[in-house]
Amino acid sequence: MEVGRLVVSRETFDRLKTFESSIVKWNPKINLVSKSSLADVWTRHIVDSVQVWDAARVGTNWFDLGSGGGFPGLVIAALMAEHSPGGKVTLVESDKRKSAFLRSAAREMSLDVTVISERIESIPPAQADVLSARALADLSKLLAFVELHLAPSGVAVFPKGESWKNEVDRARQEWRFDLESSTSWTEPRAAVLRITGVSRV
Repeated sequence: MEVGRLVVSRETFDRLKTFESSIVKWNPKINLVSKSSLADVWTRHIVDSVQVWDAARVGTNWFDLGSGGGFPGLVIAALMAEHSPGGKVTLVESDKRKSAFLRSAAREMSLDVTVISERIESIPPAQADVLSARALADLSKLLAFVELHLAPSGVAVFPKGESWKNEVDRARQEWRFDLESSTSWTEPRAAVLRITGVSRV
């Protein structure tokens, strides 16, 4: 089965379809995704999250920050269950209702994830192998979270919109980092940023 450009097992595909159904069911109550994108959750959100896994290429201790509706965190957890079954995925989401959704969706998908209902700044340093965040903050702010929670040899992966180059330029005024960018699978002007070696200028 293909999801975007990634081939997955039938079990993983079914988990992702279960997740899609959960989003549609819960969205009227807690607004997980915009109404305009609800009709295309699969491409706009699930495939868009799969490319974050594809860009990371490593990791058994994965922290997803500001997980919201589970993008990319629950998608990552489904892929990790297939490709790195010993891996651990932690979702950090301060909104209690969204945290409740994340726990419910994980149960329905038969996934073992940890959901932390706290602010990112208030949790102990994670020493994560991989850090991800989608539609959470600008790159400079995200790199401050990287400084707090990413292991020195770890990788941060952030999907960014069409103004991503401007964010990178601004971030380089405060931070040193190595960057690989790849064109988004779902939006040709957007990119997925793979970042390592983060330090303050």
